[in-house]
Amino acid sequence: MSDPAAGRTERPRPRKGPYRRGRPKRRTRWTKVVVVARAFLIAAGLVTAYYLLPLDGYSARGTAVLLLSGLLAVVLVFVWELRTIIRSPHPRLKAVEALAATLVLFLVLFASAYYLLDRSAPGSFTEPLSRTDALYFTLTTFSTVGFGDIAARSETGRVMTMLQMAGGLVLVGFAARVLASAVQAGLRHRGPVGQETGADAGDAGDAGGAEDSEAEPETET
Repeated sequence: MSDPAAGRTERPRPRKGPYRRGRPKRRTRWTKVVVVARAFLIAAGLVTAYYLLPLDGYSARGTAVLLLSGLLAVVLVFVWELRTIIRSPHPRLKAVEALAATLVLFLVLFASAYYLLDRSAPGSFTEPLSRTDALYFTLTTFSTVGFGDIAARSETGRVMTMLQMAGGLVLVGFAARVLASAVQAGLRHRGPVGQETGADAGDAGDAGGAEDSEAEPETET
């Protein structure tokens, strides 16, 4: 008597090829490249605008108003970046981009303020400042190196320098901690590790449904 199970052949499920296993890794690698490139372009764009924009015709009071308005803009950009980090599918990468954009905007803002102050009130620094000199002084102050070859001489210049020092401490300490908290919130919003949500989950579901439809259901004889 023949065994009916012997004549029944199971159709093997199609195995996922290497391109399916490597697709998430390639997508993550490509996302990293895009984020790094975008952060570099933002930084390059801000520095280019610093060198190209006409920074003349401001008084010392107008320079102070411009600096305060710019600091408000930095805060608004930072808050907006926090919201995008929480909603982003890649919160860690988005945090790197946000920190780079906020930091460069902060430095370019103070470099512009120093340059305008030196133009509106000559003698505010130990030597006349070009745009490169102003950016150099900003970087040495932010990094707490302070070579001493350029120093603020006027009271307004020293107030601006102290404001940059305080803002740099806040940016490095408090802002970095807030970004880390936003990253954790973004990871919780995205779901557990290994669980796909949103568009990725939809794509995975569609792919899984297509594979299941290819396999024929087994019928017992």
